[in-house]
Amino acid sequence: MKLLSKLLFALLAFSTLTFAQSARELDVDANEALQKFYHEVPGGKKFLDKAKAYVIFPDVNEAGFFFGGKYGEGALRVEGKTKSYHSITALSVGLQMGVQNYSLIIAFTSDEALKNFILNDDDWETDFATKIVMAEWTTDDDDVDEVDYGASMVGFAYDSTGMLGKFSMEGTKFESINPDD
Repeated sequence: MKLLSKLLFALLAFSTLTFAQSARELDVDANEALQKFYHEVPGGKKFLDKAKAYVIFPDVNEAGFFFGGKYGEGALRVEGKTKSYHSITALSVGLQMGVQNYSLIIAFTSDEALKNFILNDDDWETDFATKIVMAEWTTDDDDVDEVDYGASMVGFAYDSTGMLGKFSMEGTKFESINPDD
């Protein structure tokens, strides 16, 4: 069991090094991810236009077999312009198996939520279940812009490939990063 956890930690550390992108690459990938989001999520553009800010993680990789992890890098956009770059890292334990890749956008709908993220961005941890509401839409008729999620942070996972089934406990950490230009 200790060996498996050490291997997972080494894999996660290695993935952190191998996924590092330049600021330019992150911005290009974030723009492409936004276009897919606008195309796939009815009302998505209107929703993000109303948000105080949003973080775009264009390429989140997640895998698990009893122990799991995920990693991605993205850009924080305020008024449509990149303000800073961040990584998302998570470790989990529980019943889980599979590999998945997806894009993730977390929208901040209140000044307080954005301020909290920016002030603590060097080491900001959260539990998705208690602080970030993951948005769901079911048909092309649903317009995300018209839904009140009742939270100051709303997450959208989309453009998913692979499959990961899980029933686990997870800790997620966001960190500020400084990609090379």
